[in-house]
Amino acid sequence: MKHIFTLFLVAFISINIQAQQLTTSTSEATQTISSTTIDAKPVIVLPENIMVFKESEYDFGKIPQGKPVTHVFVVENQSKEILKIGNVVASCGCTTPEWEKDKAIGPGESSNITVGYNAAAEGPFNKFITVSYNETQSKQISIKGEVWKTPETSAPVNKGINDLKN
Repeated sequence: MKHIFTLFLVAFISINIQAQQLTTSTSEATQTISSTTIDAKPVIVLPENIMVFKESEYDFGKIPQGKPVTHVFVVENQSKEILKIGNVVASCGCTTPEWEKDKAIGPGESSNITVGYNAAAEGPFNKFITVSYNETQSKQISIKGEVWKTPETSAPVNKGINDLKN
């Protein structure tokens, strides 16, 4: 019985060592840009950190109803390849993204994505914006906050103000 247990333990340890070596080599491969051929067509494998946002989420905090707000997200190209933002899509019509559609972002350069939010509806909000780049990749950024309802009329006239003047 001890021999079976020892044999099982040795097999388990060797499998774990091989799995760790495979994970290490896979993660090293994704950190570099490589080119392979599949069916005589070149396939380029790009690393995940080509496009980096200085912040991926922005909190507007409490904003008054009826007052649109905007925030600028800065995107940096941290690769040695040119970065091209293809499309920026918001999760709803109340969020409007703007970016330089024809601009290629060179290595080490940055660009801006301005996200506007129409604060028409009262209550908390959390909106997602999907940024598609280099034809096949995408990342998400988000905005959040809370819209408080503004009074429908101005403050009532203080009738006791005349008493204070006397």
